[in-house]
Formats: sequence, C-alpha cells, structure tokens
Amino acid sequence: MLRELRGRSFIRLGTVLQTIRRWSIGDRARSQEELQSTLGYTFSNTALLEQALKHRSYVYVNREGGNASNERLEFLGDAVLDLVVTEHLYNRFKNKREGELTQIKSLLVSKVILAEKGRNIRLGEYLYLSKEEIASGGRQRASIIGDAFEALLGAIYLDGGFDAARAFVERAILADVEEILADGNYLNFKSLLLEHAQSMGQGHPRYLSISEEGPDHRKMFSIEVTIQGDRLGEGQGHSKKEAQQMAAKDALKHLGLH
Repeated sequence: MLRELRGRSFIRLGTVLQTIRRWSIGDRARSQEELQSTLGYTFSNTALLEQALKHRSYVYVNREGGNASNERLEFLGDAVLDLVVTEHLYNRFKNKREGELTQIKSLLVSKVILAEKGRNIRLGEYLYLSKEEIASGGRQRASIIGDAFEALLGAIYLDGGFDAARAFVERAILADVEEILADGNYLNFKSLLLEHAQSMGQGHPRYLSISEEGPDHRKMFSIEVTIQGDRLGEGQGHSKKEAQQMAAKDALKHLGLH
C-alpha cells in the first residue's frame, strides 16, 4: 500500500513538473514571438535568437557551458555592425573626411547608443540572467544590453544573411543618425560618465590634473578621472575642459560603454 501511494505521488509530481516545464516553454515561445515582432524580423532558427539572449551568468548557473552564452554572437555582431555602419556613413556623407567619419562611427557603435536602442525594444526584459544578476540591476545595465544588442545582430546575420542584418541596423540605429548627431549629450563624455556613475550608486567622478606642459599659447594638459578612488581614464587637451572630456571618453571605453 505504501509503495503504491509513493508511486502515485511520484507520478503526480512528475505530472506537475511536466506542466511547469510546458508553461515555461510556452512563456518563452510567446516572449520570443513578441520580441521578433518588435524587431521586425522572424527567425528561421529560433535557437540562434535564444542564444543571443543568454547572458553568461545564466549559462554559468545552469551549467550549460561557456559557448552557450551570447558572447560568441556578440563578437560576430560587433564586426557586422562595424561594417554596416561604415558602409552607410561612407555612402551618406560624401563630403566628410576620414577623421570625421571615424568619430561618427565611434559614436553610433558605442555601448551608450546600443544600450539606448536595446532599451527602446525592451531587450533587457527578454534576457536570460541569473537571479543574482537580475537582483543587481542587470536588466537595465548598459553594458549587458549593449552586448546583447550586438549578439542579436550576430544571430540575425547567421539566420538571414548580411542583407537582413543591414536592414535591422538601418531600422534600429541608422534611421536616427541625424537626431543622434544633433543631440549634444551624446558627445558630452563627462555627462555620460556621470550618468553611469550615478546609476551604479558610485557618486561623482573626480578629475585630477597630472601635468601641464608647453608654452602658454600652446599648453597641453593631462588629467585623470577616478570613481570611488579607482583610476579609470586619462586624457590630454589644450584646455582642462578638453582634457577632462578625453579622460571621460577613455573611462567610458575602459568600462565598455564607448
């Protein structure tokens, strides 16, 4: 009798677990369908989409193996993004020199822009993160969202080819080029660094003069920036303001945000 009751309990438990699993799979499928609708792209191979959404923290906790995360797709997407944006700028701004084009491209492919575009499509809500990462604000973290955006692009490239990847970048980023370039906040590296530091609860960045060299009419200032005592960047310029901007830019690069 006891053995029979245990058997029935085991069967019921198995049924409950199967039901939970079906709900989980169903929710995941609906979530992916919703995201694809937002992207304006439907995957033939949804496994690529799922991998693009897997942060390394989730993969580690679930012991799926390092290559199951979105990092390899991020690596590929970064290269695809660079080519698409470069091609677009080359064709669009025919009178701009190489240096100007490089500066614009650097802005458009920066983690700051990618994170904003990712937030526009609520990408953070779809990511697979560990509970610890979620609790620490991972769904809103610029570096995580920006990396996932690149991984998503890499997945689209593998699934639909270069034309599909280009079309996605054009919709998501390049359609707003003029607006992005006209917004001075994007080019104010000090403001971007301050926003990041405050969002992480780290207070204000501190800018410290390292040296001043050269004659008065051509003086070169060197400044470093620290956050909570950690040295994150250094910059040079012909004014302290310019040197601070370059130090903030270097810090954003160190943080993976530019």
